[in-house]
This record gives sequence, C-alpha cells and structure tokens, in this order.
Amino acid sequence: MRRDRMVLVVDDEKTIADGLRLTLEAEGYDVRTAGSVRTALGALAEVEPHAAIVDLMLPDGDGLQLTRELKRRDPAIEVIVITAYGSVRRAMEATKDAGAFYVLEKPFDPDELLGLVGNAIERRRLVAENLELRRRLVDQAADSEILGQGAGLQRVLETVASVADTDANVLIVGESGTGKELIANALHGRSRRAKGPWVKINCAALPKDLIESELFGHTKGSFTGATGDKVGLLEEAHGGSLLLDEIAEMPPDLQAKLLRVLEERVVRRVGAARATPVDFRLISSTNRSPEAALREGRLRQDLFFRINTVSIEVPPLRERREDLPLLVRAFLERYRTKHGRPLEGIAPEAYRRLLAYSWPGNVRELQHALERAVLVARGPEITLADLPEALERAGAGPAAAVTPGQVPAGSLEEIERASILRALETTGWNKQAAAALLGLRRPTLYSKMRRHGIPQRRDAGRG
Repeated sequence: MRRDRMVLVVDDEKTIADGLRLTLEAEGYDVRTAGSVRTALGALAEVEPHAAIVDLMLPDGDGLQLTRELKRRDPAIEVIVITAYGSVRRAMEATKDAGAFYVLEKPFDPDELLGLVGNAIERRRLVAENLELRRRLVDQAADSEILGQGAGLQRVLETVASVADTDANVLIVGESGTGKELIANALHGRSRRAKGPWVKINCAALPKDLIESELFGHTKGSFTGATGDKVGLLEEAHGGSLLLDEIAEMPPDLQAKLLRVLEERVVRRVGAARATPVDFRLISSTNRSPEAALREGRLRQDLFFRINTVSIEVPPLRERREDLPLLVRAFLERYRTKHGRPLEGIAPEAYRRLLAYSWPGNVRELQHALERAVLVARGPEITLADLPEALERAGAGPAAAVTPGQVPAGSLEEIERASILRALETTGWNKQAAAALLGLRRPTLYSKMRRHGIPQRRDAGRG
C-alpha cells in the first residue's frame, strides 16, 4: 500500500463499503472506511486521504455537507459522490456548490469507479505539481530556473550541491541551449562568494582585437585609442566568481596568459609595469567536446587540466524526455503570465508533438517555441498551427513513443502493451503526457493499462 494513494470510503451499507475497499485495495490503494459523517471526520485525525468516495445519504448527516467539510479541511482532496437517488438537482449541487469531483449513480461499474478514482488522484497530483511549479517560478534563488526531475539532471544538481561551496574550478560541458549558464548561476549563487561580483565573459562574442584589453584591462596610452586606464574583467571578478563561457573559442595566446593568471593569481594590464593581485573562483563552459577541442588545438592541454578540477556534463533535452511535461507546463505558465494571455492549455495533438519532437536546440528552443505559441494563439488553447514550422513538419503518428527500428515483435496486444510502457517510461510515468504521446484520451489509457496489467505507478510491486 502507498500512503500517497489513500482513499476514504464513506457508506453506511457495510457490504458496499467493504466491496469498495476490496476493489480499491486490489488496485494498490490504501483504504479507510467509515459508516457515518462522525466516523469519517474522526478518521481524518489519523489519515490524510487523497480522494474520497462519499454516499449522498448517511445516517447522521448529508453527504454534501461532508463533502464541503472535506474540501474545507483539504481543498486538494477530490470527492466522488455516489447515490441511489438520481436527482439532477442534487447532482448539480454536489458538483457545483459542494465541489465534488464527480457524481456516480448506483449501481455502477467497478471499472468506471476505478477510472474515476485514478483520475481524481491524478488531478490532485497535477494540482500539487502546478502549485509547486508556480512557487518555483517566482522563486528568485540562483537555481530556481533549473527545472527537471529526471535522473540525468538530478546527477548534475547533486554535483552542483557537492562543489558549489568550494573554490574548485568547474568546467561545464553541454550543447547550446542546455542551460549551462543556469548551472553556473547556481554554482555562484550557492557559494561562499555569492555576495561578491559575478562576472560573465562570452569568449566567442568578444572581438579578437579587443579581447585581451577586455579581460586584462589596459593603461592610458598603451595602444592607439587607449585614452584612459581600464579595469579588466578579471580584476572586476576579484572576491567573486568568473564565468568564461565558450572558453574553447579564446585565442591560444590568451589561453597561455589566462593560465599564468590562474597559477600566479595576479593580473597585469596591457601597458602596466606592475601586476594586481586577483582572487576569483573560475567557472568555464563549452559547447564543444573538450577532447575534440584538444585534438584540434582549440584548447591548450595545460589550461584544460587547470580549469577541469570538476567537470559537469549537462545532458541534451533529447536525453531528458521525462522532463518535457514539467518544462512545457513551466514555460506555458511563465509566458501566459508574462504576456497576459488567458490560455487554458495545449490541444492534445500540439502537446503530443511537443513531446515527440527531438529539440535539437534543447531547452532554449523549447522556450522560444512556447513563447511564440502563447503570442500567436487565438483560441483558448495552443493548437498545432501555433507551433513553429519545424514542429509541424516533424509530425509523428500515434505510435511515436515507439522508436523506429525498435518496434516490438509479437501479437497486437503485446505491441500495444509495449508501446504503452515505452510511452510511460519516456514521460516519467506522467499519464497525461503518455496519453498525449500515444494519441489517446487519458481515461482510455487507464482502461488499456488495466487490461494489460500495467500498474498505475512505475514503482508499484517493486520491493
């Protein structure tokens, strides 16, 4: 039994309550039963249910009053009201006024009830995720922008946590758009130097004839156009941290001078007779393979060993597919808030395309795609037509979760089961995302999972 799948069943007919308990427990739910309003409220002192099944008519009160009380104590709980009295007015009151998730008339199909309970638990989880997501989006901490729950990103964050509060030189390696600068921000923000300067230098953006002056500074008259003394960026980083972005693009002669600074901890401005002591923590990044940069002579080997005390490899988005649903929700929330667009969400086909696309531009490309979609959308939700042309052209059928060349052999039933499992693994067992990837409605996915004996959670049944 799992404590994050607790269901409270309230019905004064013991045979019904016990039958519901056995049905739910067989699906892995933890169940508490009660026969009255009083015993149900008393049970809340011992358990915190995530969903409740409440009979409309109880011996000591009204099921709607109990629903209101459950929602008052925990607004996130989802309540399914069951009744033998098919009153349209009472059903509307249960859903509209009392806040019930659904009204189910007796007798009902157990599979239908299980589907509703699964949807209720999933809705509660999504609401909790959205609340946490909004909290993270407004959090101004250095690493608040790093979103992801997959193993690849978690390894990166564990390394950041381990080395942030040291002065070890760090080399961050990753493709363009993967978030290397966010990782660098987190390293500085969590360090003992967080209150000091945070100087960032894009080595690929500085003109080659100015890069030495920008880095090291110069004195008045040291070259044509030097009309005054200039403090270099290396000096500006004194007492703080220095990010050398795309360090493999730095000219080799300047790499030798930088190595000397790192070894001697002094900077000599262009044209100066005396050196100035500097104390900074060096963080470097590159979108090139360090091994390839060394072979091609773009990166000096002695400098590489100096800057590479700790190496952090940021995985590309195509290797973080389980993080896509979280990132999509985060960027949708960010940009509809930023631009004041009252969008309700993303159409299923557009959502499936977002999940199936390979994202060669990584997280940055995803951000731009979502912001563009928010800006151009004219309806209540983002549609396929609102996405960039690259995503429209990269269409895939409902079986996109099955990688070409890896189609499982066997009967149609075996193929369908394998496809569902692959979609669930791809999306980190996010049912809404997996359903979108497969081109299914979520209740249909739940039904197929039950038919194929697929557990509701990845870790169900594991020791």
